[in-house]
Amino acid sequence: MSKRILTILTSHDRLGSTGRTTGFYVSEAAHPWEVFDRAGFEMDLASVAGGEPPQDGYDPGDPVQREFLRVYGERLRDTPRAADVDPAGYDAVFFAGGHGTMWDFPGDKDLARLARSVYEDGGVVAAVCHGPSALVDLTLSDGTYLVAGKRVAAFTNAEESAVGLTEAVPFLLADALVEQGARHTAAPDFQRHVVSDGRLVTGQNPASAAGVAEEVIGILRGK
Repeated sequence: MSKRILTILTSHDRLGSTGRTTGFYVSEAAHPWEVFDRAGFEMDLASVAGGEPPQDGYDPGDPVQREFLRVYGERLRDTPRAADVDPAGYDAVFFAGGHGTMWDFPGDKDLARLARSVYEDGGVVAAVCHGPSALVDLTLSDGTYLVAGKRVAAFTNAEESAVGLTEAVPFLLADALVEQGARHTAAPDFQRHVVSDGRLVTGQNPASAAGVAEEVIGILRGK
């Protein structure tokens, strides 16, 4: 029986008060999908609000992104709500990034339910770039933060400053994770950086997306 991955996408499309749009970063869903698919894993999609999640950062020159949108085009027009997804049967939950996640991932009870269930059932929780915002306020059944004491990677304060959005986002992601006991590690700006700590896998930025998927596969194949 093939392994099943649930990828969660943001439904938020406004970049603070900048007047700009945002959403899920297409490459951060597409490149992990290519890795999962090549390994024979199935990937389902869901989003916070259901329906068609907003996209950001699409590069039509990237054949992986083009193929992802071709394969998942119909499903992306009508994703299920996270609230309606049964976590049973999923071996991993993966939170794709994009700035939109900073508004609707943190503290979302349905995302927490999915991640907690998969993790406590022996599965993997993974996230990349701003996707680790789903880990903010995420507690296990015993009330402890999932990230407490664990090494994590996420979009850094320096990277947020480099893209000029420090004042636009509602909080700085790396700082929020550290406040909940995470041991945040970082590579130079926009360089690939993937961290595994047990069954928690996180990546720093878009360059890390495929690497996160590769780590997830390695963990699941070792189970």
